[in-house]
Amino acid sequence: MSAEKLQKFEFGVLVLLATLGMMLLISAGDLIALSGDLGAGKTAFARAFIRHIAGNDTIEVPSPTFTLVQQYDLPRFPLLHADLYRLSGPDDLAELGLDEMSAHAVTLMEWPDRAEDHLRPDRLDIAFMLSPLHGETYRDAEITGYGSFAPRAERIALIRRFLLESGFGQATRVRIQGDASTRSYERLTRGKDSFILMNSPKRPDGPPVRDGKPYSAIAHLAEDVTPFIAMAKGLRMLGLSSPAIHAANREGGLLVLEDLGNDLVVEGNPPRPIQDRYAAAADLLAALHRERTHDTISVEPNLQYRLPYYDMPAMLIETELLLDWFLPYLGRTPNAAACDDYLALWQDALTPALDAPLTWVLRDYHSPNLLWLPRREGIARVGLLDFQDAMMGPGAYDLASLLQDARVDVPESMEIALLSRYTRARLAADPSFDAPAFVQIYATMAAQRASKILGIFARLDRRDGKPQYLRHLPRVWSYLQRALAHPSLAALAEWYRVNLPAQKAQ
Repeated sequence: MSAEKLQKFEFGVLVLLATLGMMLLISAGDLIALSGDLGAGKTAFARAFIRHIAGNDTIEVPSPTFTLVQQYDLPRFPLLHADLYRLSGPDDLAELGLDEMSAHAVTLMEWPDRAEDHLRPDRLDIAFMLSPLHGETYRDAEITGYGSFAPRAERIALIRRFLLESGFGQATRVRIQGDASTRSYERLTRGKDSFILMNSPKRPDGPPVRDGKPYSAIAHLAEDVTPFIAMAKGLRMLGLSSPAIHAANREGGLLVLEDLGNDLVVEGNPPRPIQDRYAAAADLLAALHRERTHDTISVEPNLQYRLPYYDMPAMLIETELLLDWFLPYLGRTPNAAACDDYLALWQDALTPALDAPLTWVLRDYHSPNLLWLPRREGIARVGLLDFQDAMMGPGAYDLASLLQDARVDVPESMEIALLSRYTRARLAADPSFDAPAFVQIYATMAAQRASKILGIFARLDRRDGKPQYLRHLPRVWSYLQRALAHPSLAALAEWYRVNLPAQKAQ
């Protein structure tokens, strides 16, 4: 159990809503119990909470005192607002069917004492109290996390203390829609300036999958925010537009970053790549890959960060995601011999990539992590995000990530044009640049990345309950076919043809 008493000094429950930062920590299936006397602010808080998640300050949120339960279909999850004041006892609760309804929704429950033994052991309790010292519109609140909510309640308190200590305690906070990662983000507004709060708790080790190591260790995934701090510094030293860091709690996994804005490298619905912005992003890679990047970056006077190397075990375990998740998603179970052949073919195909010149591989260099900064010049117009998993490896990987963007359709003609633009830029700077060898490695890394992403998107659906990524599968499958068309990958292409019939994969 974890508890913290918060005293509010302006706008009462609305400031409590922002201070808690619960938009980062609440998900479907959670129960938030709201207690306090009549007029303590339970319904006012629930109304602010619902409007905040809905992104609509005018949505009608009536008190459920007489209806007992109000249901809202909100963008992030369904939400139930229950008021149990009129219940005569726990038996009435069973008649409501609240347990069944709340399994896949967030539940805000007023007067939880009426539920008695029906309260879940995993929940967040907020007890509201009048605050006569500060006036009628202000409240004190005690927040208590039970069960699995205890560490989340502690996280709420940690974020609050971090913002207060770094001078952002009074900033307005708005959640930013995240992606598939476990990190979360808020936009902080302080006066006329805005910043980004990055909430990235330390990654716990998963179960061992090979040689006693978890997947994250083999694939070299960042375990804390130190790699992000190091890479942000290193990229800025090269004149590139990674966000400046205004405040940091490395142990707590909290950063306040420069806000690079909302201008994207795509447009429309569905989104389409903006040619000149993708061209600038390709130019950035050509410039980066000309630099002599080192595997060690100074983070602080007594702290050096060493980038991991994109080695064969990391590359292979990523390709195995296709075997472990995508094939079962298709209803196929390859035999042991087919799996052994797959890994052997990939090991042969990846060997030239391991011999390629080493550079910083940012790893997720695609539209969700690229912003457009029109007031800057040249390649500095491309804002960079989500580079904490960077490694030393073949530069072709990031170019494939950009030109075979898993989230948007990049026409093959555009891919070829920008690949040619990149190789011309490299040749202009270094006549010894081996363009044919680079194109072979580009095709290999594109196929490797597509295989990995097919597995990841299937895993997000099956394991994490995020089916929205399945809509990208046909696009990624199409990219895979483009990459496998390279003559050097003929043997791999045959394996995919035999074991992954196209009509099922699409």
